[in-house]
Amino acid sequence: MNQYETVFILTPVLSDEQMKETVTKFKTLLTENGAEIVNEEAWGLKKMAYAIQKKSTGFYCLLEFKAEPEVIDTLETGFRRDEKVIRFMTVKLDKYAVQYAEKRKQKWAKKSEEA
Repeated sequence: MNQYETVFILTPVLSDEQMKETVTKFKTLLTENGAEIVNEEAWGLKKMAYAIQKKSTGFYCLLEFKAEPEVIDTLETGFRRDEKVIRFMTVKLDKYAVQYAEKRKQKWAKKSEEA
């Protein structure tokens, strides 16, 4: 099993509930195909560097998971079919990226405890 990280941007016209439903849909898609979700981060509504589909903001979400390579095709097909997803990118993490992701996760947990 390889470790992957996917970041996807959802359209800003969604309500908070619709955004959470969409993230849950993709998490379910992963787990049904044998993936193990390691970390999930919702970065919230952020301004994009350039407009995509005439939208300048979007909901950013990160999912870190362990899966077989075949699962990636299924996930990315799901992203392409969902009109709520503006952009997505999936990256296979090497051992250094996994260490960095672990540090980032601890930093993220510390921030959420303080808030």
